[in-house]
Amino acid sequence: MMLSGVSTMDGYLQFITVLLLFLFVLAITYVATRWIAGYQKTRSTGCNIEVIETARIATNKYLQLVRAGSRYLVIAVGKDEIHMLAELSEDELALTQVPAVGMDFGSIFEKFKKQSGKDDD
Repeated sequence: MMLSGVSTMDGYLQFITVLLLFLFVLAITYVATRWIAGYQKTRSTGCNIEVIETARIATNKYLQLVRAGSRYLVIAVGKDEIHMLAELSEDELALTQVPAVGMDFGSIFEKFKKQSGKDDD
């Protein structure tokens, strides 16, 4: 057998080396992803165009509420086309406040439990 020349200690050492390399690559990927997300977020701030809400109506078809300057537009987005459906005034919208990015999972989960009526506490 070919593996008979490899001792148990060498096997453990190889496993730990591969595990450490995997964790290193995973950490580098995490840091790079966070950096790219932060970079793209700073590039998109201060723009006059913002997607307020998106609703999926089919596999490749969406309705989007978009703010362009001070105008609100409802657009239909398909795989190869975009159509403007309506223009809304700010009075016609029911805009809700999006939770802050810094919210932790526990508070979001508690809010969900209260809304669903399954609060067992």
